[in-house]
Amino acid sequence: MIVTPLKRSDAMYRLLLVISFICFSSAGCVPQDNSKTGKTVSSGKAIHATIDDWLFDQEEDQEEGAAPQKAMTRNMRGGSAPIPQMLAQGMAPAAAKSKALGFAVGGAKDSNNFRENLNQGFLPKYHAISYEGVFYDYYFDTGIGTGQCDDLFCPSYAKAVVPDLFSQQPNYYLTLGLNSGLTEASFSRKPLNLVMVVDISGSMGGGLDNYYYDGSTKKPIEEAEARKTKMQVANETIVAMMQHLKPGDNFGVVLFDDRAYRAKALRLVEETDMKAIAGHIMEIREQGGTNWQAGYEEGLKLYASLEEGRKTVADYENRIIFLTDAMPNTGELRKGGLFDMVRNAAERGIFTSFIGIGVDFNPELVEYVTKTKGANYFSVHNAKEFSKTLADDFNFMVTPLVFDLELTVTSDNYIIDGVFGSPEADLATGKVMYIKTLFPSASEDTKVKGGVVLVKLKKNSKAGNSSEPIDLTVRYKDRSGKQFMTSDTVRFTGKKYGYANAGIRKAILLADYVSLVKNWLLDQNKTCNDHVNSSPPHPVPLFARSGLINPDTRKERVMIATWERRSCPLSVSEGYGKLFTLFRMHFAEESKILGDGQLQQELDILEQLIDVTQQATKKPLATGKKDDWEL
Repeated sequence: MIVTPLKRSDAMYRLLLVISFICFSSAGCVPQDNSKTGKTVSSGKAIHATIDDWLFDQEEDQEEGAAPQKAMTRNMRGGSAPIPQMLAQGMAPAAAKSKALGFAVGGAKDSNNFRENLNQGFLPKYHAISYEGVFYDYYFDTGIGTGQCDDLFCPSYAKAVVPDLFSQQPNYYLTLGLNSGLTEASFSRKPLNLVMVVDISGSMGGGLDNYYYDGSTKKPIEEAEARKTKMQVANETIVAMMQHLKPGDNFGVVLFDDRAYRAKALRLVEETDMKAIAGHIMEIREQGGTNWQAGYEEGLKLYASLEEGRKTVADYENRIIFLTDAMPNTGELRKGGLFDMVRNAAERGIFTSFIGIGVDFNPELVEYVTKTKGANYFSVHNAKEFSKTLADDFNFMVTPLVFDLELTVTSDNYIIDGVFGSPEADLATGKVMYIKTLFPSASEDTKVKGGVVLVKLKKNSKAGNSSEPIDLTVRYKDRSGKQFMTSDTVRFTGKKYGYANAGIRKAILLADYVSLVKNWLLDQNKTCNDHVNSSPPHPVPLFARSGLINPDTRKERVMIATWERRSCPLSVSEGYGKLFTLFRMHFAEESKILGDGQLQQELDILEQLIDVTQQATKKPLATGKKDDWEL
């Protein structure tokens, strides 16, 4: 295997990352070794001896074909100081009033894969963007902190009636606000049993910003030798996460290519030489094929080493963090394979987070897995940026608190027509909406980060202007399995259009944005890589007649034919270019009303897509505030 040497600047950053970890994990940065007493000393205090229990020798494995588990132990010795007891993320210093916490759904926690594909000039795949991933970038008014809430989960509701942008027919919406009685002061995650399962297959040697399977046709990159590989970013991401572990946590590592390797036993952080482990992790290189199932199975085996009393769901968080570029070519991916393993592990109280590495990460592979109880997904293209995410979200991402939530709508006049902002949206029936998991989420004033699920209602044509009540019942379970129920009533009155608050207004705007983008991706991807090879249809007449279509309900939706994917060039048909132009004007006007500067990132994407169309057609589309195209 050829290993590309790092440039000095790149190597320096990786060295600084390890040094920062060393300083973070020891009071006084570098512990002192008192050879006379045989104790490791930090800041004048004796601490436990620590162990470098790293088992994986990459050179030995490559040269000798070593077995997945080696019967050897490294350097059982006193080492650097363990990470000092830290203030838990989500725990605030003493203050006059502690901030409230809300909830956000599981599933995708960002839309980074979608954005990075656009940045690199690639056509994103259909699952690269999701409603819940986009929602998690924003704070929504849920009324949190304005009422009395002493329970774990306190749903709130807001309603809106707005005309469809394209058909002008009225649409009826509700938001389920994900509020809680938790505060930063009352929240603290339980001790964590964390196993990192890391893909070290050959494709992890590819660059972050190109498609591994493009081969000789891959997009040329300036200064390619200076760019990090997916493996290097994965290593840095693991070390960044290690900084958020506490002395009472257990930490283990499994590596896998076409087989699995137990790299580090599941051991208490306070007994582990974390400085040495970080150094070993930064040295990991890519090799071999890909067998997800083997890696996940080995990760589960590490939990067998724990005493039963140290992994009960009531007292401990049990989580596998699975880092991969999602390009498996060996192992079972059908029923009985990885997907079922993740579901079965969740029933045992072992939950899973997926971290996708690189622009060619295939989000379709985790679309199904993250519908599992307790699961979530992040996409990483920059280790420094992900470190910022971890600073805010690590303790939240490993602490699911609400399970099996159901919202039942009881009405003679309305049924559920669509759900936006939940990975389980496709499970909704006309009467019931399902959410498998809620995770804690930060709040600002009366707003919660990612704190809403948008429900579109369909009105019975015979209902007329009836304002009969709609009964809403929520059932959910806590970590212990205890079930709770709350109920409320809402009414749609009169014929006037309007929004109950800015939270539902923002949710509708973003849901429409994602729906339009996903319709485009569905049609544009038909020309590249999928089962269907045809030109995208002209969408304008269809949208004018039927309104903005929920893309998840389209029967012709097609999926990627192979796991190993080549790139598709970014392109936008003229019809979608016109729709994006019209929607851009609407989005800009709504953004001004909402006053959320974060919305500019979506406006920039709309501008980019319009520009792609203009470049292809060599003529400007409608600009300014005038829509000068005709159906």
